[in-house]
Amino acid sequence: MQIDLNAPDGLTLASVRQLLASASDDGHTQLRVTRAGVAFISSGVVGGADIDGLLFRLETWAAGSGYVGKIAASDEVWVMQVFNALKDNWPNPPFDYIDVY
Repeated sequence: MQIDLNAPDGLTLASVRQLLASASDDGHTQLRVTRAGVAFISSGVVGGADIDGLLFRLETWAAGSGYVGKIAASDEVWVMQVFNALKDNWPNPPFDYIDVY
């Protein structure tokens, strides 16, 4: 699952909810945004690793922390926080690392 931030209807609360629900909380994850405007959740590469081609990324979410998965996707406040992080930072983030809290 990815979100095309360039598409007029790409970034919605529903698309963020789907993105969060599509990821597993079994391992560390990180929401990343490419320079081309594709938002995705990386489950294999997190932190400051392999960041070429990224415009920005959010903090790494530790395994078992509840930031991704179906339960996270049902948390309206969390979905809104992630939505706002994407909306507020695409296409001109102040930094390449964004803290959602």
